[in-house]
Formats: sequence, C-alpha cells, structure tokens
Amino acid sequence: MDLNKICAGITNVNSKFAEQAQKRLDSLTKPQGSLGRLEEFAKQLVAITENPMPSLDKKVVFTFAGDHGVADEGVSAFPKAVTPQMVLNFLNGGAGINVLARHAGADVVVVDMGVDYDFSNPSVSRLIKGGSFVSPKIVSGTKNMRREPAMTRDEALRCINVGIDLANEYAKKGCKIFGTGDMGIANTTPSSAIAAVLTGRPVEEITGRGTGINGDTWRHKVQVIKDAISYNMPDPADPVSVLAKIGGAEIGGIAGLIIGAAANRIPVVVDGFISTAGALIAYCIEPKTRDCMFSAHMSQEAGHKAMLEKIGLRPVLDLDLRLGEGTGAALAMFVIEAGLKIYKEMATFGEAGVSEKS
Repeated sequence: MDLNKICAGITNVNSKFAEQAQKRLDSLTKPQGSLGRLEEFAKQLVAITENPMPSLDKKVVFTFAGDHGVADEGVSAFPKAVTPQMVLNFLNGGAGINVLARHAGADVVVVDMGVDYDFSNPSVSRLIKGGSFVSPKIVSGTKNMRREPAMTRDEALRCINVGIDLANEYAKKGCKIFGTGDMGIANTTPSSAIAAVLTGRPVEEITGRGTGINGDTWRHKVQVIKDAISYNMPDPADPVSVLAKIGGAEIGGIAGLIIGAAANRIPVVVDGFISTAGALIAYCIEPKTRDCMFSAHMSQEAGHKAMLEKIGLRPVLDLDLRLGEGTGAALAMFVIEAGLKIYKEMATFGEAGVSEKS
C-alpha cells in the first residue's frame, strides 16, 4: 500500500457544506448559537461527510492492542500478562469499553496488533464468547526502546497499513463513524516519548503516572524515556521513523485508522492519551487528517493537552478519565450524535410557526 498516494488523496473539508449546515442551525427554533458545541459537532459532521443530512446509524470502536518491550524496565504498575487478559475481557464483553459502547450503540472490534500471546490456541479460542476480533499481529510485542528501536520502519508501516485497511473495510460495510481505543501495558511510555519528540516539550512535562505509579517509578520512567530518545534519535520531521523507533504497534494501527478514515471521509473520535499519540503521528504524516477528527476527552495524562494543542483539537468532554480502551470515544460519540439529532430533528422557525428574532 502506497502511504504517500493515500495521503495525497486526502482533502480538507468543503466549506460550502459547513456554510449550508450553519444556515440550517441558525434557522432552528432557538437563539443562534445557543446549543454551543453541539452545533459545532453537527456542522463538522456535515462538512466531513459532504452530506447535508448525515447519519450515524452504524458506529464502531476499534480497540488496538499491543505489548511493549519497555515494560521490562519497570515503568508500569501492572505486569505484561494483563494485556492478553484484558483482550479476553473485551471479547467476553466485560470491560469498560464494552459497557460504554453498548450505551452509545457502537460495536467493538478488538485488533491484536502486537500482543505477545497466541490467541489462536484452541483452549483460548473457546473462551471468546462474543465481539469482533482480528489479529494481524505485526509483532509479538515491540522491542525495548531504551536499548534498541521498538520496531523496524517496515513494521511501523505495516501497522499503519493495518489501520488503513480496517478503515476501508468498515467504510464498505457502511459504518458512519469510528472510535479509537487501545490496550497495552506500558504504552503510556512510548506515547509520552512520541509527545516529547513531536511537540518539543520536555519529557518531565509530558510524562504522567499511567496506571498509577509512585513518585520513584515516575522519575525512573522519565529517565527511561530520555534514554530511549537519546539512543534512537528519532527525527521529528519523519513521523514514521518516530513511530518505529519509540512507538508501539497499537499506536501505528490507530494512526492508520485515522488516515484511512480521512481518505474515506468518515469522522473518527480519538480517545485519550495513547489514541492521541496515534492521532499525532497521523497528523504529522498528513495534516489534513485533522479535519475528520473529534477529540473525545481531556485525559488526566500530563502530555495529552500538549498533543491536542499541536494537532489543533479541542476535547468534547473533560471527565478525569485515564482508562483508555476507547471508553472516552464511546462517551463522546453519544454527545456528538446528540448534536446531529438537534440539527436534523429540531424544527425550524418556519416549520413551527414561531416568530424569529426581530
């Protein structure tokens, strides 16, 4: 798959559709602008889809999973074994993302990008009771980025291509909006490294406590990230190199999904810190991808705000979330759809026989 060719086909949204949506919003039975960002969401949906009356009847959240060699450095409060355990929890419908996706009316697709575990084992397969599961498995966990590049450039590109392929596949299935999610013990470490390199902010400023590590472990995590950046010397002008050297397989899958969504003119709701690292990779590869993105929420992770500012996104929600999985994306979908329903179902002044402002 030619990434440059795909990106060359991505265009900015057509302002004529946004203007058309604004005229309808201004004609609805309310003071102009009184529904605030709900109106903004509806207008953005019209502009992305180039459809004056878009629909969000088919929603899907993709939860990308991968393990990280840097977990060996003791940067997480949880062991690596939790990654496959949580994947099975997703597939059994018992995780936070399953609950909130059901609430939002969205399907969940779990994508094994790089979990260091064999899900094809028959004894494991029998445990999978429901949900969609795909396993391209580009790597069986990344390498320890403190001591060597996390992935090769070819592996990073293959991760991006998986995301693009999924976007194409689900666009053909008629899905109208995508959400991103993640699972991977220690994945706040590569996400923080990506944030530092691509925003230019100090590592201390953009590194958070992930799964709830203490102060000593946080200071160690900061040093591990500094060492990884110093060893690998990722080039901020080459986002694929950044992904390969200090990133993760699930982060690459998320980046690819966003690129594919933009190419298919499908809105994509970006979850929290790890998803936004993927969004930042996508944005740095092709800035026009920003037009199709909604930022779901403001994470408690320290570097999230810096990445959102770099992309130019304002989050839909601020609920002190830091779980990942796509939980924030599912919640934001619910709010975004509320804005669309206002736009489509609310009566105009003319329809309701209500006098407009003089």
